[in-house]
Amino acid sequence: MPSFLLDQTLKADTFEITKLDLCYIGLMNDKRYPWLIMVPMRSDITEIIELQPCDQIQLIKEISNVSAHMKALFKPHKLNIAALGNVVRQLHIHVVARHQEDSTWPQPIWGHGENEPYGSEKEETINMLKSTIKKE
Repeated sequence: MPSFLLDQTLKADTFEITKLDLCYIGLMNDKRYPWLIMVPMRSDITEIIELQPCDQIQLIKEISNVSAHMKALFKPHKLNIAALGNVVRQLHIHVVARHQEDSTWPQPIWGHGENEPYGSEKEETINMLKSTIKKE
């Protein structure tokens, strides 16, 4: 079985937060939204249905865990959770904390506006997420 490799686009666009039992967790480098990317650490997987049943269950548990932490930390109006994969085929799940005050509300985050890379607040955000999101 080949070892897991994170897609180069995801690697370039995220800061690693942690690795759970199944998923790599990365912070998307766009400070407009609290936005995590979850990637099951399995090789050559593009769809949830390609995961083994036990991994599908673990994925839901980890999405729920990460989502609960995002809700507690960022107090969003709505959590957006999506697995699109139109640009990056490797299975990855977006968990985005949305606020009515964000620049694209209520539209989807994709295709609206320009990314705003993290600046001086990057380390504080990463450390806060690292201290909160852990294996259960």
